[in-house]
Amino acid sequence: MSVEVTHRQGTFSLDVSFAAPGGVTALFGRSGAGKTTLVGAIGGLLRPARGRIALGDRVLLDTERGIFVPRHRRRIGTVFQEGRLFPHLSVRQNLLFGRWFAPRSEGGAGFDAVVDLLGIAPLLGRRPAGLSGGEKQRVAIGRALLAKPRLLLMDEPLSALDDARKAEILPYVERLRDEAGVPIVYVSHSVAEVARLADTLVVLEGGRVAAAGPAGEILSRLDVAPLAGAREAGAVLDARVAAQDEGFGLTILHTRAGPLRVPRIDLPLGTALRVQVPARDVLLSLGAPVGTSALNVLPAVVAEIRARDGAGAEVRLDCGGAALLARITRLSLSEMGLAPGSRVFAVVKSVALDRRSGAASRLPRYDGTT
Repeated sequence: MSVEVTHRQGTFSLDVSFAAPGGVTALFGRSGAGKTTLVGAIGGLLRPARGRIALGDRVLLDTERGIFVPRHRRRIGTVFQEGRLFPHLSVRQNLLFGRWFAPRSEGGAGFDAVVDLLGIAPLLGRRPAGLSGGEKQRVAIGRALLAKPRLLLMDEPLSALDDARKAEILPYVERLRDEAGVPIVYVSHSVAEVARLADTLVVLEGGRVAAAGPAGEILSRLDVAPLAGAREAGAVLDARVAAQDEGFGLTILHTRAGPLRVPRIDLPLGTALRVQVPARDVLLSLGAPVGTSALNVLPAVVAEIRARDGAGAEVRLDCGGAALLARITRLSLSEMGLAPGSRVFAVVKSVALDRRSGAASRLPRYDGTT
């Protein structure tokens, strides 16, 4: 997907350009950053003053050539903050309504496959009024998928849900990302959601692209203002199951930053995962810690330091070519005498795991101090 859009709406000006290879492209930014306007341009709700939007070799917008494919012909499935299901129809009927829009000549997942992917078979006979918020969103995703879209546009689909419902639906969004084969544009203002789901991250600020690229790289930067200082900020590492320690009930993960030990997860050797290490859960030590309960201690070199408002500072670490972030106080920074190039040990207190192979069950968050 490639997007170039310039548009002015009232006093707001949007001027963005980015490309994404596929998978999940997250549009991240604070309120007023331009996410809604950009989504409107991609979905065909807005005709920009100037720009070009293409999905692969299919051009949806090219103002220089006079091309503007209308919304109903773009083949873009949309999932909004609320499920927007038809209240008088059953779940099955809502899903079949989506299939009614699918071109008969197109391939794609069938009804049973979508139902299985989203775990909604027990819901088929129920009406929307009897569903939880997370269940409604799963049905809304299924309805969009059954229309066999070329792109799935998810506009802050979890923002209206409480933490429990978010925990319920996130594994299904992960499975959708890994198994459905449909590129996704995912709009969010949650760092935690983006870290867990995104392959490509586009950060918007004031109608401009503040940063764009692989999610792991962008999330590890300290110079991207909308991400800086966010409570959920942290690094994302690719990992694989390297070994199972049966005696102590642990799984050993291989990452570029070094091995990580987590409570046993019942996955085959070689299984790919995504590991999120929150900055607030990384401690720094000048020497190798002795006599602690922490299982994960990684040698690192200080790569960059940024002081934040108040007493805090953020430190970017180079761990064997992989980046970690640590959030410490400026007092600790001073007392430890840290500067770029300083050698330290990163004590990882917690790790969040996201199985990349499409598990429908949520993997645990690990408190590594036990």
